[in-house]
Amino acid sequence: MLTQDKQQRNWQPIIKEFEAAVGKNGVVQRREELITYECDGLTSYRQRPAVVVLPRTTEQVAMVVKICNKYAVPFIARGSGTGLSGGALPIEDSVLIVTALMRQILNVDLENQRVVVQPGVINNWVTQTVSGAGFYYAPDPSSQIICSIGGNVAENSGGVHCLKYGVTTNHVLGLKIVTPEGEILDLGGEIPEMPGYDLTGIFVGSEGTLGIATEITLRILKSAESICVLLADFTSIEAAGASVSDIISAGIIPGGMEIMDNLSINAVEDVTALNVYPRDAVAILLIEIDGLAVEVATNKQRIAEICQQNGARNVTSASDPDTRLKLWKGRKAAFAAAGHLSPDYYVQDGVIPRTQLAYVLQEIEALSQKYGYQIANVFHAGDGNLHPLILFDNSVPGALEIVEEVGGEILKLCVRVGGSISGEHGIGADKKCYMPEMFTEADLETMQWVRQVFNPQGLANPEKIFPTPRTCGEAAKATGESSKKFEAIDGVDRF
Repeated sequence: MLTQDKQQRNWQPIIKEFEAAVGKNGVVQRREELITYECDGLTSYRQRPAVVVLPRTTEQVAMVVKICNKYAVPFIARGSGTGLSGGALPIEDSVLIVTALMRQILNVDLENQRVVVQPGVINNWVTQTVSGAGFYYAPDPSSQIICSIGGNVAENSGGVHCLKYGVTTNHVLGLKIVTPEGEILDLGGEIPEMPGYDLTGIFVGSEGTLGIATEITLRILKSAESICVLLADFTSIEAAGASVSDIISAGIIPGGMEIMDNLSINAVEDVTALNVYPRDAVAILLIEIDGLAVEVATNKQRIAEICQQNGARNVTSASDPDTRLKLWKGRKAAFAAAGHLSPDYYVQDGVIPRTQLAYVLQEIEALSQKYGYQIANVFHAGDGNLHPLILFDNSVPGALEIVEEVGGEILKLCVRVGGSISGEHGIGADKKCYMPEMFTEADLETMQWVRQVFNPQGLANPEKIFPTPRTCGEAAKATGESSKKFEAIDGVDRF
């Protein structure tokens, strides 16, 4: 049995062993402190863990996991808590192993273009560490100033530059992991291709169900000779989508291509006051090109022509670092700016073929009209990774259930046109009930076999990725009843 009834579990000896492993300051058990950890970036789902443990080393992680195995306690790994699919959501009577204090950059090897980091290192710190020598780390999620490398590995995060340079898995050379049974294991190595099974590839994107990464060897890239960002504004979002397909068809692979609709444009300008996006545009297309100076100059001219052929009103460009940063700053603030439009929003993460952009965006607008909820669109247009933000008010009874249904319809639409239910946010607790839309029973069973090899007791991040008999909307949401359960440990009341 995965867990025991909460009333039957004696937490006192378990907590004492955790304190012996990581120190008393590394164990969080007070009710008011546990509130911080009851959800990740998907705040619609909430569940307080029984205990939070904050290790600092690989060895401490291994000791904590072995204690969990000893007492058959389910555990969930968590980094910065910025995930948007409920991947780091605790379950009842579980231990949350938080890697936020594992923040050391262990080795920088510029000659071989690699960096070794602990999982709590923030994404943007890697580039900051090596930029002075002319290098950078390519995967750049919008949350890169706060998201952790460990979380990026768990979810196989992407970012605005994944079109040309790939997602996290393309930049992870090797891993040191703690298996769900507490063993320390090395996967991959220090070179891009290793003989044997690609266990590193299996682990990246496994969402904490195969173990916890404690050291990560990353590939870094040399900064390009020339970089230019173009901004094209359109009177229709379909025209912006057509430009994306035409640019790729012309044989040009930009570093990134991003679309924002009018709702997102105005929300960003209201919040950031950057004054870089035309407020009356129905959609804007941001395109970054990089490489040799002559290549960038040629592609810049060709891209401008393609956008104008598709009806772009204006095409401007920026090569200086400050202006380029402002253009991208607005895009990366889009999710946060959505809070200016509505008390709450529900974001999805489907992927479609680029050629289906115009059709899918029309269908999303039809869903918006059908259900009566505004949907802001901001997405990685180059690789078809959509991020529709469904705006709603969670204080209205039943609103969350309706927008979850809208989100599910969008995911089903993505699959119908040959796409995927996730590009970079992962499956987590949010999308697991939609896995059968994309995979057959045999597919899912095969994935479970892999999971069972690493995680035979099912203790590592249970109730994630794979469908369960419970309905879609039921998975671990906060309820009045669950938030009132508590028990006392050493005289401290704890939910």
